[in-house]
Amino acid sequence: MTRRGCIEAWSMDVDDMLRLKGMHLAPYMQLSTALIGKRRRSGGNMFRHQLDTMAILIDYGYIDSILLKASVIHDLVEDVPGFDRDLILEIDEEAADVYKLVLEVTRRPIETKAEFLGRIREFGSDRARVLKSADRISNMISLGYVTDVGFVRRYTDETESLVYPIAELADERMLAELRELVTTRREYLALRFEI
Repeated sequence: MTRRGCIEAWSMDVDDMLRLKGMHLAPYMQLSTALIGKRRRSGGNMFRHQLDTMAILIDYGYIDSILLKASVIHDLVEDVPGFDRDLILEIDEEAADVYKLVLEVTRRPIETKAEFLGRIREFGSDRARVLKSADRISNMISLGYVTDVGFVRRYTDETESLVYPIAELADERMLAELRELVTTRREYLALRFEI
């Protein structure tokens, strides 16, 4: 998995641009359009969330084709009932690895949320931990548009207790952003709703 830079911002070099140019992300993005009708609690739809998650990864310097491809379809299996996995597996030579990563970050029907996040923390690959951290950053940003106070409180608590440990293993920069997002969401709740 390629990750550039450290805490400072980075810019793409020629090698990064060439890796992105040769990735063939379009077929994966086409599959993710199945999520366009899936509404999010914060507004928008799940398709946009997939692209936001990919953008967060690139913003942090992750130029890894399997990781980026999985990011644009990471919610397909979970949120599109009856999704045909062969649509993924037939795309390219990396499809099996992409599908495996998607399954790593997909909550199983028998898992509670805590069990699911614990599985990623304890047994997930480095890619799965990075992808879950980017996914949660996207979700936390969107949380700024949610007006259900109880949900915001539960989600920020869950992020702190169950996702921080994943991000700590994945990328300290992502952990820092998650901490900031949790802090700002709690400050907003305190100011807005005097809780």
